[in-house]
Amino acid sequence: MRPPLPRWAGPLAVKAGLFITVMCCALAALLGVLVHVQVTDQTVGQARELALKRLADATKAYEAGDHLVPGSGIDPAGLPAPLHELAAGGERGTVVATRRGRPAMWAAGPVDGGRTLAVRVDYAQQARTIEALDRAILWSSALAIGATLLVGAFAVTRVTRRLHATATVARRISGGDLDARVGDPRTKDPTRPQDEVAAVAAALDSMASSLQSKLLAEQRFTADVAHELRTPLTGLHAAAELLPPGRPTELVRDRVAALRTLTEDLLEISRLDTGRERLDVDGEELGALAERVVRASGTPTAVRIERDARVETDRRRLERVLGNLVANAHRHGRGPVVLTVDGPVVTVRDHGQGYPEYLVAHGPQRFRTEGGAKGHGLGLTIAAGQAEVLGARLAFANAEDGGAVATVALPPVPPGGDDPTAPPPDTAG
Repeated sequence: MRPPLPRWAGPLAVKAGLFITVMCCALAALLGVLVHVQVTDQTVGQARELALKRLADATKAYEAGDHLVPGSGIDPAGLPAPLHELAAGGERGTVVATRRGRPAMWAAGPVDGGRTLAVRVDYAQQARTIEALDRAILWSSALAIGATLLVGAFAVTRVTRRLHATATVARRISGGDLDARVGDPRTKDPTRPQDEVAAVAAALDSMASSLQSKLLAEQRFTADVAHELRTPLTGLHAAAELLPPGRPTELVRDRVAALRTLTEDLLEISRLDTGRERLDVDGEELGALAERVVRASGTPTAVRIERDARVETDRRRLERVLGNLVANAHRHGRGPVVLTVDGPVVTVRDHGQGYPEYLVAHGPQRFRTEGGAKGHGLGLTIAAGQAEVLGARLAFANAEDGGAVATVALPPVPPGGDDPTAPPPDTAG
């Protein structure tokens, strides 16, 4: 059985969260890059225009023989080499470089004598503006991603909680609780918008109601048939007892007895189906109980008590379970049949062809046959039902060396219960 999903999340919520995170990060990165490039281009362009304007003014002053404006000079120290080479080639250009730890926009152009006239414009303010913008982009992106994740997680978790509730109800229905319903509020209020989860919940509730109605009808039919058969079978049994001795009379009595047994089995199944059976619990020694079952069956079944145990159980129901398993082993298997008691676990094994695959995988099913094989009737179905009432676990398997193995694991003795392996109390004075 798969473990239940956590209430707060599941694989769908994790995948949705990862998808939202990746998409938010990608979108934030894309927008951040676009804003950074746009603002940087604009800032650098403005600084470049200013530097070129000052270079033009300085060139006019130099050609007129006037003093150069502050921040300009001929072949100044710190002029970037690429810009110096560009001016030496007779072209003007600009470049951003660091001088004495401060960023600056340099503009340079050629002048007479193969020298370079350069202008330096402080670029620190623009650089700080771009850095502040980058920090703002990072913080705003982080906040936007966090807010989107919170909203997305809230929305996705609401859906996953509803899906989890639907899955939980489906598990309860598969476990036999046919009264379980999802009851999604959206399915009860037609004015609210319907979504796929509500559609699944409504379909599951409808399926559960339909299944419950069919099973109740089947149970009523089984009980009604069994009750209706009891009266004519009682009369038939009385009439068979009046027949003269002989082989035909034995055949009639045998068939009447089989019909009565089948009718009683149907009635017992109908009572088990209602789920209203009550236990009459008492302390029982498993070894002694197993021996009584074998004696009552009248079959050559070996009893092995590897480790006796005292259990709190309903003696009549446990005898019914073990008796049906022993009878089934002799009827459908092959000897030798061995009933083993090992603590609170009782095993019934034969050495026939083993259980069918469907029975091992899904448990006993009423009157089912496969491949032309003889069916298992109602005995194993009743044993499984009574074991469930007892709170025991009934498992069916096939031994590796051949043969069918049925295991009844009874619940452990509650704390403070009797332990048959414990030494007797000291009653000496």
